[in-house]
This record gives sequence, C-alpha cells and structure tokens, in this order.
Amino acid sequence: SAFWCGKLLELARQEQPDKLILLGDVLYHGPRNPLPQEYDTVAVTQMLNSVKDQLFCVRGNCDADVDQLVLEFPVLADHALMSVDGVELFVTHGHLHDDSNPPPLKQGSYLLCGHIHLPVCRSKGHFTYLNPGSLALPKEGTPRSYLTLDNGVFTWHELETGAEFQPLP
Repeated sequence: SAFWCGKLLELARQEQPDKLILLGDVLYHGPRNPLPQEYDTVAVTQMLNSVKDQLFCVRGNCDADVDQLVLEFPVLADHALMSVDGVELFVTHGHLHDDSNPPPLKQGSYLLCGHIHLPVCRSKGHFTYLNPGSLALPKEGTPRSYLTLDNGVFTWHELETGAEFQPLP
C-alpha cells in the first residue's frame, strides 16, 4: 500500500527512529487478502529505497527473489538475531517460526513476527512473542498498528492517531 507506506515514512520523519524493522511481505499482499489502499508496488519500492539506510527487513511468505532486483536493501533473509537497547530479538516474518513453532531462544528473549496481521504480546515462559499488527491489512478489527522499542519498553501504536493501545494476549 503506497498510501500506508507513505504514512509510515511520514511518521518516521517525525519520530526519527534509529531503524525501521520490516517483517516481510513488503511489496505484495498475498492471494488471500484484498488489495490494499493505493496498491502500487512501484511507488512503495521508490519510497522504501529512499530510506534504505534506515531499514532492516526479513523475508515474508509473499516476498520473492525478484523483489531484491528492485529493492536496494536486503529482503531475503528468513530471520535475524539482533540486540536493541539490550533486548535480544529473533526477527522473522512468522510463516516459518511463530509462538507455536519457535526457534531455539534464550531465556528472556523476544520472538518478533508479522504474518498474522494482529497486534499480539504473549508470554511463552522463557521468551515473549510479539507481533506489531499490520499497517495495510489489519485483521479481526484491530487498528492499523506499529510497534516501538524505546529504552527496553515495547509499545503498540495506532498508525492513524499515534495513540498507544494494549495488544491482544
């Protein structure tokens, strides 16, 4: 969605995050979903390439090798381990690993996924499963949302208002 991608980048210009983490399905919506507002993969490509140094991305189930030909930042890794603000994150789309099929995780780490388009925070004992929800195709009446991590604290926000909200358990 060029419309919602533009809203995200406008918000990022205001908030100035260190990085934007994209959890896959960057250009395409998949065959089970309706077309998102202002469906325009060329425009989304141009917008994201313009901020490529701010982006960190993992591959979603709708991302293809050909996408890397037009995107100027890596999009084909199925997962990544990263530490942000002293928080260990296993970042993946969620179609290969999720809270019911987690990768090996250290005590206290976080599994950050997209895929289901629902804002979720769920303690799984030795790790916590997090999903920011979706900007373009939210499911089950949840708001268009994104997740921030600041000083070790995760916060879900409505994209349209910036208001904080509680994710699904």
